[in-house]
Amino acid sequence: MNNLLLAYYGDDFTGSTDALEFLSRAGARTALFIAPPTPAQLAAYPGLDAIGVAGLTRAMSPAAMQAVLEPAFAQLRALRPQHVHYKVCSTFDSSPTVGSIGQAIEVGRKVFPNAFVPLLVAAPALGRYCAFGNLFARLGIGSDGGIFRLDRHPSMSRHPTTPADESDLRVHLGRQTGLKIGLLDILQITRPLAEMQTALAAQVREGAEVILFDALYDEQLLGIGAAIDSCATEAEPLFSVGSSGVEMALGQLWAKNGTLTPVTEWPTPGRAAPLLVVSGSCSPVTAGQVAWGTANGFAEVVLDAPLLAATEVAEDAQELIVYQQQAVALLQEGRNVIVHTNGGADSRTQSLSAEKLGSALGYIAREVVRQTGVRRVVVAGGDTSSFAARAMGIEAVEMVAPLYPGAPLCRASAPGSPLHGIEVNFKGGQVGAPEYFGVLLEGCMLT
Repeated sequence: MNNLLLAYYGDDFTGSTDALEFLSRAGARTALFIAPPTPAQLAAYPGLDAIGVAGLTRAMSPAAMQAVLEPAFAQLRALRPQHVHYKVCSTFDSSPTVGSIGQAIEVGRKVFPNAFVPLLVAAPALGRYCAFGNLFARLGIGSDGGIFRLDRHPSMSRHPTTPADESDLRVHLGRQTGLKIGLLDILQITRPLAEMQTALAAQVREGAEVILFDALYDEQLLGIGAAIDSCATEAEPLFSVGSSGVEMALGQLWAKNGTLTPVTEWPTPGRAAPLLVVSGSCSPVTAGQVAWGTANGFAEVVLDAPLLAATEVAEDAQELIVYQQQAVALLQEGRNVIVHTNGGADSRTQSLSAEKLGSALGYIAREVVRQTGVRRVVVAGGDTSSFAARAMGIEAVEMVAPLYPGAPLCRASAPGSPLHGIEVNFKGGQVGAPEYFGVLLEGCMLT
């Protein structure tokens, strides 16, 4: 038997490493797997307090999501953790046809017989704030960018797959499910636990099947964590949905009650040159990071998006070899390299599916690492990251150190792959300041 506090299923890889970071910071030894782990795999990671599964559902249709999530949730339930969390992006990337969070909630309600599903999207440490049901987001995680209502966000309102046109999460989610959605608003979440419990019970009696929690400040998460945890029972895991705010909230609670001891000091990873970056992101934040990199000595290998769109991408595809050769030659000269599609400036990139682009980047990275022995790889792009990780042959990752909030440096377990044992960093499109790739090269914040 294990003693897992929490098991989560992430809808993409970068979001899953975000949750991994906040659990690890809270003091929970956590391993993030590509698929629900077998007992034999778990046995190879003794002493775990939590596990994650980095899924692909952010890019799936509702029918495909159901086919994947029903068995995955059942497998996580069988592990008997106290909590099971369906982890979504803190900008709630989803639509009725792609990455439907409503579909995930409906599947979860079939597997987990809870009275209601807690929904916590706010993550103040990441610049994500929820007030009276409306989501606001900073431009760039770990940066000093401006804060925008989601439907006016310069990046998220123009997302190539799931553009945000509604900031009220109840309205947005209501397009994806017929479940009744309640709200514990910003005025209620600061009340004593007993009052919050009373308010939750009243909403459930009135028919609420999903209850959204507001939050603006980190210190508000402790009370939310206590309220969510009070709904768990010994008989069944509590199923919740949301951003890594769920891990932040429960982590604060477990620190306060002595279940966990937070980790406040981490090793400095140090410089790892040359650095390989592969990017499938279309975000202007990542575009700015690519521009900073090229202005500071990074070499570019720019992929031909229309050509890849027309290519059957495979590990030995001839179309990828030329890019691999270019990257290998540059790295062997001691250059840091960014392999990307010019996604921030070239709308043709949008003709590529996340699966095709992510797989191509993963295959390129795998072969380049094999030929060069690069010790650290950065993967940029939320929608493409899960496919890239699979193409790289990664089985699981564990956190090495935090650098930017939501994108920890990790060590890969990848049996049979050249990625085995090397450091990897997966970042969403919105994560980081312009000098992000320089920080990953040096293994510390730049001064």
